[in-house]
Amino acid sequence: MSDAEIREEMPATTVVSSAEKQTGGSEKGKKKKGRVGMEDFWIVPSDEILAGNTTDVYFLRTEEVLRKKGINPRVVAEVTASSLEHGWGVLAGVSEVATLLAGKDLDVYAMPEGTIFFEDEPVLRIEGRYLEFARFETPILGFLCHESGIATKAARIKKKAGDVPVISFGTRRQHPALAAVIEKCAYMGGMDGVSNVAGASRIGIQPMGTMPHSLIICFRSQQDAWKAFDEIMPEDVPRICLCDTYYDEKTEAVMAAETLKRLNAVRLDTPSSRRGNFRKIVEEVRWELDIRGFKNVGIFVSGGIDEAEIEELRDIVSGFGVGTSVANAKCIDFALDIVEIEGEPCAKRGKKGGKKQVYRKKTEKGFEDFVAIENSKQHFEGEPLLKPLILGGKIVEDFPLSLESARKRVLEQLKVVEMD
Repeated sequence: MSDAEIREEMPATTVVSSAEKQTGGSEKGKKKKGRVGMEDFWIVPSDEILAGNTTDVYFLRTEEVLRKKGINPRVVAEVTASSLEHGWGVLAGVSEVATLLAGKDLDVYAMPEGTIFFEDEPVLRIEGRYLEFARFETPILGFLCHESGIATKAARIKKKAGDVPVISFGTRRQHPALAAVIEKCAYMGGMDGVSNVAGASRIGIQPMGTMPHSLIICFRSQQDAWKAFDEIMPEDVPRICLCDTYYDEKTEAVMAAETLKRLNAVRLDTPSSRRGNFRKIVEEVRWELDIRGFKNVGIFVSGGIDEAEIEELRDIVSGFGVGTSVANAKCIDFALDIVEIEGEPCAKRGKKGGKKQVYRKKTEKGFEDFVAIENSKQHFEGEPLLKPLILGGKIVEDFPLSLESARKRVLEQLKVVEMD
């Protein structure tokens, strides 16, 4: 291929900022510069992500250098996590990467969303000329790192909770533009429901929730608020009364049970400053309800719930509302590295060169993975996990991208994966 042909293939490095789009470069626009980002809540629109504008500047500089020198090698790049806090993670964000890279002259292979992966396993592989995807490394990793972190934490929470329902309450802990992303990943990770209206709508399920303290405060009476909720809400909305606004939890729980004949559960959202031994509080509430004949009334707990609290309470409660620990989950520290150039293995220090495949073999305990060079003459048992996602720029029709299939995949794997 000639230098001219290589340069023709390479994308330009022009980047149009949100500020320039809003101001239009005019004097009138410049006067409004101080308000740029305020009307759109500092949200980068989809067209800028697709254009590669959410990249790190050094990729644009790299593009410029390579373009002017006529260098654009065919490479293989892999996404891996060298270390995982708990030894395994749940892959999420693949569908967004597919949308981002569709239409480019690339072949992309990936594990299906919802696949549990382990350290040093490539979860996604890109094959093509480097400048077809160079500037997209930043958003590729952004999608995978952030979403996999939430899905992984949700899966761990669900694994700990077992058959006890867990509801995602955490979108208030992140930028509202991310509400659907958070709820999608929480649901994919195995959580039984989500509270955010927009997030639930995108997923295609009904939002779930109880009532806030503000409802009770506005009525200035717990009983009046509970009665009004029961009167106004449709029949299909569970009657779950918040029972720690003003009085002791067991006092309000008994009040609620005696006030509403069709009470499904009481919710305890006790703040940490008042909590003490939370299990003892829950046990007291359970005791007082039971001796009064309200054994059918469940106890739903929320407020700072994480894995430890779930382990401590799962045998005595009927549901958990989990917010911050999932919505603010630590991201998975993926990296994207070139491992092959023009058919020859290559890799920087700390990485293994060569195009690889991950094979999963079923065992008595569940499954076992091993990594090998792709197309090796050696025969390997097990299913290859990296499957064609994009071929020649087109998304492969039978690649599993649906949220429900990913959620099902997570729940099946959680039955056998070990927890620390």
